[in-house]
Amino acid sequence: MKALSEAEWNIMESLWEDSPKVGSQITADMAVRTGWSRSTTLTMLKRMSEKGLIACENNGRMRTYIPLIERETAVKKETESFLKRVYHGSISMLVSGFVEKQRLSQEELAELREILDKAEEERYE
Repeated sequence: MKALSEAEWNIMESLWEDSPKVGSQITADMAVRTGWSRSTTLTMLKRMSEKGLIACENNGRMRTYIPLIERETAVKKETESFLKRVYHGSISMLVSGFVEKQRLSQEELAELREILDKAEEERYE
């Protein structure tokens, strides 16, 4: 799977929140989220269907759309791409960059410690 464009993310988020959806529901949602016209949304739906990102079923006069990719899969791909592109694959640089720019709460620090502890345990299993 290739990384989703920002426009594709908008439509996928709509479908991940609630699907299946008919084209008119997605068109209305995209008008609110992005200000897109009906034709822009329909063009995007056609392209995304051709790319295998979503499925389109004809139900008489209406077309119904469902996502073919799970949100978790897309998030993982986007995260990997971001990490490689911005931090040259270094997770420690990523975390350091965030920690230096933001003050973490005790809860966030505890979550990070838990994640690191779990990663360390799995490494030695």
